[in-house]
Amino acid sequence: MELHLNVELKTLIVKVLKTKLMQYHQAVRLGQERARKSQMTLFSHAGFAMLTLTVKKSQGMFVPVGEKELVSIVQKPEGWVTVIVDEEGYAKAQSKILTEKEAREILNKAKNAGIPEYTGQVRLV
Repeated sequence: MELHLNVELKTLIVKVLKTKLMQYHQAVRLGQERARKSQMTLFSHAGFAMLTLTVKKSQGMFVPVGEKELVSIVQKPEGWVTVIVDEEGYAKAQSKILTEKEAREILNKAKNAGIPEYTGQVRLV
C-alpha cells in the first residue's frame, strides 16, 4: 500500500511540474507579444528600441508583463533611457542610451501621442 501511494505521489509531482512549466512558456509567449508591441511603439517615437522584460514574478509565479503601455525616462550610470513600461513599472522596451534632453524629447513625443507618463519606480533588466 505504501509503495502504491509513493508512485501516485511521484506522478502527481511530475504533473504539477509539467503544468507550471507550460504556464511559464505561455507567460513568456504572451509577454513577448506584449513587449514587441511596446518595442514598436517606442521605435515609432525614438527611431530605436530594444525588447527588455517579457515576464515578471507575481505571487511566486511567472506572469507576462502587463498589456498597458506607459512611458517614462530613467537615468542610468551611462546616461538616460526612455522606456515603455506596464502598469507596475516593468520595462517592456527601452531606447538606446541618450542625453537627458533627448530622452525628455522622446518622452514628450510619446505623451503627445496619447501614451500616459509613468511616474513610479521603473524596473529594468
